[in-house]
Amino acid sequence: EVFKAEHRQTGKKVAVKKMLAEDAYGSFPITALREIKILQQLRHENVVNLIEVCRPKASPHKRSIYLVFDFCEHDLAGLLSNPCVKFRLSEIKMVMQMLLKGLYYIHRKEIFHRDLKPANILITQGGVLKLADFGLARAFSPTKNSYTSQMVTLWYRPPELLLGERNYGPPIDLWSAGCVMAELGTRSPIMQGDTEQHQLILISQLCGSITPKVWPDVAKYRLYQKLCLPQDQKRKVKHCMKAYIRCCHALDLIDKLLVLDPSQRINSFDALNHDFFWSDPMPSDLKNMLPTYNQSV
Repeated sequence: EVFKAEHRQTGKKVAVKKMLAEDAYGSFPITALREIKILQQLRHENVVNLIEVCRPKASPHKRSIYLVFDFCEHDLAGLLSNPCVKFRLSEIKMVMQMLLKGLYYIHRKEIFHRDLKPANILITQGGVLKLADFGLARAFSPTKNSYTSQMVTLWYRPPELLLGERNYGPPIDLWSAGCVMAELGTRSPIMQGDTEQHQLILISQLCGSITPKVWPDVAKYRLYQKLCLPQDQKRKVKHCMKAYIRCCHALDLIDKLLVLDPSQRINSFDALNHDFFWSDPMPSDLKNMLPTYNQSV
């Protein structure tokens, strides 16, 4: 649960996230501990700022703790669902530039988000984007890791997770970023699967058939051997998106973010240096499009 609150002395508006302080065994939940530890490491303009962690004195059992954050008036999901909000190409550039700056920062800190989607992307009234909700985030190491593949909301989940990969890294966030960028044009999620297999089918239909020819390591997944996925599908990311975003550089960046093989997917550094951000129109301030709209969280 997240609440809007106000500091009594300063009048500063904040967001307060309520979390359980005990799990079923009476211990402090490892997921909450992990989220707090990660948030305390992160200080960047494009990452939500954790102000403090509170535990109420009056609580008899002290079963809850509260994370206090800087308040953000909007989330991207709310803005996208508002037909009055129009994202021009220059504003799409600014959204994506700030999003990728946030990803570049957390990946440099060896943390991946693992649940990037419009609802977890906040925007302040001043037009600053913040990556938020690090409840599923994890620290990673360059060596071999083993994580659960049941991460990332289904519509934004990359093919390697859908196929059961457990040794994954930052490329999972870049796939989600590609889905978000496409959604800035379409105004709705581009692949709305009902199940994991259905999501893989939709990915195949948009990004081309999933085969060892385009993704050499894919044959190692047991699920790949078991599932019956579409064959002879041509890649048509640019073709499908050009009706919504008429910019060749934008189409190329989306195409590079939605690469099936995670080892070939563009990283946040290279994405930030893509021609999309260095050609007219240049990224423009978001605050000019926000003041006339109500809070979108």
